[in-house]
Amino acid sequence: MFVPPVILFLLGVMINRHTGVMMEEWARPPGKRTKNPAVIKYLFSAMMQRALLAPMVWILVTLLDGKCFICAFSMSVDPKHFTGLPNNTGLDLVKIMAKVPCKEDIIFRNTTFRKAVTRYVRCYSQAVGWSILLLLILVGAVARVIKPCFNHAVFLQTRYWSNYLDIEQKLFDETCVLHAREFARKCVVQFFEGMQDDAVLRLPLSHTLPSRKTQDEYEEEERLHGITRKEQVDHLLQTWYQCRPELDVTKIAHRPTLCITWEDYKGRTIYSDV
Repeated sequence: MFVPPVILFLLGVMINRHTGVMMEEWARPPGKRTKNPAVIKYLFSAMMQRALLAPMVWILVTLLDGKCFICAFSMSVDPKHFTGLPNNTGLDLVKIMAKVPCKEDIIFRNTTFRKAVTRYVRCYSQAVGWSILLLLILVGAVARVIKPCFNHAVFLQTRYWSNYLDIEQKLFDETCVLHAREFARKCVVQFFEGMQDDAVLRLPLSHTLPSRKTQDEYEEEERLHGITRKEQVDHLLQTWYQCRPELDVTKIAHRPTLCITWEDYKGRTIYSDV
């Protein structure tokens, strides 16, 4: 009865995304960003709540069904409270009670003893199950009621930064995937171009000729972010682990805008463009 919930709990811990985010935040070097113990505790609490959901459902369903409870505790029942005990089988009392979960056993034919014992044990099992469910409902209700009594601003801050860590890691992984895809494409194209035997005549680009770079090429270069060598990639990943960026986006949020203005010979503005 208790082995499957333990297995479900361990599986819930392993597949829960909060587990990875919590362990990375707990184990990473401080760098430019200090660790917030409240965020780690919040992630641990969220991970435990999600991991305990499947085991608790398993335990409640098992208790309300009652079959496991009958197999586990049928030998603990006092048979004196029930009539129809089969005493002509040559078995001792313990073995008879151990056979109560066996529905098709021959010793319980033409007797109501087994049904009475199973109903008795099942009632206890269902009582325990409903009690646990009622206790969980009461705990959840009390937690919802007393939650506003604490500093709600601190809770909002903790939840915000825990969500930020999860989203930051997802965006970093997505950016790494895009960079790796573009890096691999560039390497393959460069390899095939290096295997060409035809001579290529290179001439300086005339000012009268339009640029051959398309919008797609500019986007491809932007995906690389100037990281074009293996050493740069390794250094970037090492820096990300050892020194996470500080939580300040003032520079990129207030990036200066370039404004181009055409003036006549008297200094009057003719046309401006941003």
